[in-house]
Amino acid sequence: MALSQVVRAGARRRRGPAVVMSLTTMLAVTASVLGAGLLVAARAPFDRAFRAGRGAHLVARFDAGRVGEERVRATAKVAGVVEAAGPYPLLSLRPRAGSNGEGIPEGEDLPPMTIVGRADPGGSVDRLQVTAGRWASGAGEVVLAADNAPFGVGGRLRFPGLPGAPTLTVVGMARSVGRSSDAWVSPDGLRALTAPGTRPDYQMLYRFAEAGTERQVAADRSAIAAAVPAGAMTGVASYLKVKLQADRTSATFAPFVAAFGLLSLGLSVLVIAVVVSGSVGAATRRIGVLKAIGFTPGQIVRAYVGQALVPASAGTAAGVVLGNLLALPVLHDARTALGAGPALVAPWIDVAVPGLALALVAGTALVPARRAGRLRTVEAIVAGRTPPNGRGRRFRRVLGRLPLPRAVTLGLGIPFGRPGRAATIAAAVLLGTVGATLGAGLAVSLGAIQRDVDRRSPGAVVVQAFGPPAPPVPGAEGPAPRPASVEQVAAAIAAQPGTGRFFSTGQTQLSVAGLAGPTSVTEYRGESSWGSYRMLSGRWFQRPGEAVVPSSFLRATGARVGDVVTLTNGDRSADVRLVGEVFSMQPAILTDASSLDGLDAYVLPQSVEFDIDLTPGADRGSYMAALDDTLRPYGIVSQPNHARVSGLLVAMDALAATLTLLLVAVAGLGVLNVVVLDTRERVRDIGILKSLGMSPRQTVAMVLTAVAVNGLAAGGLGVPIGIALHHVVVPAMGEAAATAIPAADIGVYHLPVVVPLLLGGVLIAVAGALVPAGWTARSSTATALRSE
Repeated sequence: MALSQVVRAGARRRRGPAVVMSLTTMLAVTASVLGAGLLVAARAPFDRAFRAGRGAHLVARFDAGRVGEERVRATAKVAGVVEAAGPYPLLSLRPRAGSNGEGIPEGEDLPPMTIVGRADPGGSVDRLQVTAGRWASGAGEVVLAADNAPFGVGGRLRFPGLPGAPTLTVVGMARSVGRSSDAWVSPDGLRALTAPGTRPDYQMLYRFAEAGTERQVAADRSAIAAAVPAGAMTGVASYLKVKLQADRTSATFAPFVAAFGLLSLGLSVLVIAVVVSGSVGAATRRIGVLKAIGFTPGQIVRAYVGQALVPASAGTAAGVVLGNLLALPVLHDARTALGAGPALVAPWIDVAVPGLALALVAGTALVPARRAGRLRTVEAIVAGRTPPNGRGRRFRRVLGRLPLPRAVTLGLGIPFGRPGRAATIAAAVLLGTVGATLGAGLAVSLGAIQRDVDRRSPGAVVVQAFGPPAPPVPGAEGPAPRPASVEQVAAAIAAQPGTGRFFSTGQTQLSVAGLAGPTSVTEYRGESSWGSYRMLSGRWFQRPGEAVVPSSFLRATGARVGDVVTLTNGDRSADVRLVGEVFSMQPAILTDASSLDGLDAYVLPQSVEFDIDLTPGADRGSYMAALDDTLRPYGIVSQPNHARVSGLLVAMDALAATLTLLLVAVAGLGVLNVVVLDTRERVRDIGILKSLGMSPRQTVAMVLTAVAVNGLAAGGLGVPIGIALHHVVVPAMGEAAATAIPAADIGVYHLPVVVPLLLGGVLIAVAGALVPAGWTARSSTATALRSE
């Protein structure tokens, strides 16, 4: 009973430190919950989501003109198939944007979409997760794939080329772990999109008994193809390709999340330990009083561990709640970037983190409480009443001779009187500065990487030779559009006033000696050096027979810049010399089209794209309108070249900002707590200084000077550590993505970035000390001296 009264009385008596401890514990637990949640989210998210969603090992498309529905359904009984879903009717259509409120101009052509007729999102295979809105229930409604939707719920898709020009309203967003379709409608809705005289294809979804390797999936695919007429299976997609991309993306995420997670945990442990230890250590005199009235050392230890646990428990509970709330948008960004992963923090984290935090509080409080409990009664009272002011006296005398205001020299001498607490402030600021430096560097690096990625599509205008159909001209009648050749489109672009420079690209598949399976090759026509990728080494190709490749190609083949590789197509072959390594996430060989002469390579028509740069002063809108008139006979139109923002980089930016702010806040609270303890212990000294004429403004200057020195020293050390950590994390992210990172995107710490970061340590320290400095300045001289 007496013990509980001591705990309650202590909590009431020391409300200020208790509030600080609660806040500090809350933010420390918040940072730990968020960091641990992200670490778990980045660990094999695709495998977990694939199991939960009963993902399809193989998605197959069948030509309805070559095989009937019953024959397709019978493929579910092929040996090796354990579960199947379908056949679902399927159409490939190219919609136009209707009203959408997402900044996409109404009437703009959108990429072709695979649209599947499906009555509900459930089933034994490929269970879709509706992430927003609801499922489509009738004609005129559509659900878009959440991973690549052009706009959200409420937007509209128009199909002016179909009878009746139907319009679909987006009523929901859904996620397929295997990315089986771009959009889903009800079966009735699909019939409304089917032009007279045509039949939708069929889609089947399969799960196999053995599907862990490409060889196993290929064997099952062959068995299914053999069960239908030759050529009836017109398209297949293996989950292994989606898994490879997802695993690579999550691996890219992991180094950055791990760095912030470890910083969060380290700073949380440090600050909690400092707060609890300082709070119990500051109560040494009260412990002596309790011993004088008969409390045993064991009772004293339990009482002060209890006093530490009361505010810490409140802060821990609030931290768990806040951590989970912050995790909702953060994990959503991570899920969007990774393509899979949990939407909520794992339940075991909500149990483990607060348990460890409270264990840390109890363990930290136990050490000073036991030490004080073992002191003799008189020693405890004297130790708690008389701070060790003799420390650092020599340094303070030297500092007093400096030609600085007295309040400043007194502040400069405070750290020498309490070197342990000064080191604590420095450690908190150091970790906060490291986090801020890493976060700022990541933000600049990710922006630079995004700009380098955008180099794959340079210029202001894009024309696809097999691209969006030209919009019909009201009342106009004339011959049907005729197919265009690359040469015809190139001539039309060259003759168009306002064209500055342009080139075209196209994709083909060729074999490379030493590599299994086909390799993607991008052929360039025209002068392309102005639109080259960021070079990692070597140079851009300049003549036929030269090629550049990404890092992933060099790693897969063991080749080096300067080597010659052989491209083959059947019995034809051509040698190209690798003259450069480019920064690209796409594993394709880039070369001039004439390098492929004699290979009879088939360039996919839908892959041919013209990138156009305009002359200075040319208006893009007017240029595109005139060019569209020229290209109308070919049935295609131009499109503005918009920068493509990577969801992964956006998510990383958001996470870096969130975690950096948390780290800085926890560091600032750590400083706040130490300064509160220090000013409370020095209240008598401050009272004497005030009685001698020190003004409130000078008092604030003295307190802030004391922490600013520590902040400057910690910032000077933390910035180089943060830079070194950045130089480890960013290349590790590139390594996970199977590419090197350009040196310019790593070396981002230029003077305009470094100077604010060096001052950041001072800002963290000063911000944390402002509240106790103001409290000290407002305290009256009589109140301060009463402690004597």
